[in-house]
Amino acid sequence: MFQSGRLMIALAAIGVLMSAGAGAQDYPTKPITLIVPWPAGGSTDISMRAIADSASKILGQPITIDNKAGGSGTVGPATMVASAKPDGYTIAQIPITVFRLPLMQEVSWDPAKDFSYIIHLTGYTFGVTTSAESQFKTWKDVVDYAKANPGKVTYATPGAGTSLHIGMEQIAALAGIKLTQVPFKGGAETNAAVLGQHTMLQADSTGWRPLVDAGKLRLLMVWTSARSPNFPDVPTLKELGYPMVYDSPFGIAGPKGMDPKIVAKLHDAFKKALDDPAVVTTLAKFDMVPNYKNTEDYKKFVTEVTNSELKVIETLGLAKKKN
Repeated sequence: MFQSGRLMIALAAIGVLMSAGAGAQDYPTKPITLIVPWPAGGSTDISMRAIADSASKILGQPITIDNKAGGSGTVGPATMVASAKPDGYTIAQIPITVFRLPLMQEVSWDPAKDFSYIIHLTGYTFGVTTSAESQFKTWKDVVDYAKANPGKVTYATPGAGTSLHIGMEQIAALAGIKLTQVPFKGGAETNAAVLGQHTMLQADSTGWRPLVDAGKLRLLMVWTSARSPNFPDVPTLKELGYPMVYDSPFGIAGPKGMDPKIVAKLHDAFKKALDDPAVVTTLAKFDMVPNYKNTEDYKKFVTEVTNSELKVIETLGLAKKKN
């Protein structure tokens, strides 16, 4: 009787292992949810939808976009960490704020422990815009006005602690001026703010491009290493005397504890998606340059970027106080 009981337990354990293995082998068998932590209609949302659509055809299951905006792009990933199963059916876009905010304030996640990193995809072209009706024709105009009116120059960002916020504060420090940030949830809101002249400036990714092309917004600078081919007359930060490049790279991750075989399937599908002509066209439309890193390199990158971000926010006096 005792031996029979042990045999049944052993068989049950083997069954569980076989079931788990089969699950990874058959994955995916139902739709996948991809959390995009920004509002619908912005450059990130549109690009991620294009990438997800291509990857879904490779995986053979739909990938549904779930927009969870807020927290400077961290509400979505934090929600995934708190509630999603590590079965590969809920994944999220991971903005750099996931690594940065824990250095600035208490948060509910640990970027080193709470995610299964899958693939690093691309980054943004950031720029600073102003209304076409604004008095600011160049960035020098902004600096001159800010020196004469400390703190009166307002700029919209997609959230406190984002690369746009940190970048603008670094620029202000180097220029010897004081700017006032007005945080929003994403590009649609920052576009509206600067277009309606509720803020004097907007610091954001290329969701502003249609408005710049239409002559409604004026692009004063870009934060890339070289001038954008879409805006060849607009100077880079380096050309304006600021030795900085900001592209806020991002990737995709799931909750901690995902089966490596499922991670590999997702990685391969999204990697192929980056080569899809439709995806290439969408990324080019928003000046996003593919920046592929495989799973292991992405994990290493997380450590590297966390360390570099800590140095920056400590310099700016934005690091959280240590107990």
